[in-house]
Amino acid sequence: MAETAKILNPKSTVVVPDLEAGCSLADGCKPEKFKAFIASHPGSKVVSYINTTAEIKALSDLICTSSNAVKMIEYLEGERIIFAPDRHLGRWVSKKADRTDMILWPGACIVHEQFSAKGLATLKIRNPGARVLSHPECDDSVLAQSDFIASTTGIIREAVDCEEEVLIIATEDGVFHQIEKELSVKGRRKTILQAPGMDETCSCNQCPYMRLNNLEKLYLCLRDLSPQVTVQEELRLQALRPIELMLELSK
Repeated sequence: MAETAKILNPKSTVVVPDLEAGCSLADGCKPEKFKAFIASHPGSKVVSYINTTAEIKALSDLICTSSNAVKMIEYLEGERIIFAPDRHLGRWVSKKADRTDMILWPGACIVHEQFSAKGLATLKIRNPGARVLSHPECDDSVLAQSDFIASTTGIIREAVDCEEEVLIIATEDGVFHQIEKELSVKGRRKTILQAPGMDETCSCNQCPYMRLNNLEKLYLCLRDLSPQVTVQEELRLQALRPIELMLELSK
């Protein structure tokens, strides 16, 4: 995301608290392998999730987020489509857009893939009437048990606005604070339960990359304006094109 900010704002200084705070989706889609994957499906249009590197964006025809992915796919009606890097998001989008012929790169988010369908079923039995809100990066078996599927922003909005008082949420638990904060503004309280992970002995549903960022690192990067994110100009221009198309289509 920091690279995206730099691609869109080349004259601005972009800093991050920790350069190691990346993303499993980006790490699992290397440019050379992805380039070969594209070559093996000639004539295809490439749609890449925003959680990719600048190199992957430069190889793409269009970028998407979890909230606008369906709209982006619909724009390419009649085209053969490669979707990367999250296969679970791609599978969900293909169903929503009625494009089951999409070619999916075999990537996944290490957090959303950890949710247990069996554990979720058990939790639902223990909490009858609870509303299940899930991110589309979750596995099909989890999404099949969900009442509402949307991006992080969509989940937060639904959690605050829905009538149910008990919520089971299948996404990174960093959203809990935002949900509780917005509920507090409205003078409401709800019971928010984390969908269980495969391993109940660990905090598998917390993103290890996000957890690398903390207040001390944030303070230091703002104080020192370091470490900075840079993108070579030729690569930036190549990656800018599909991002700008997404922004234009999102108006």
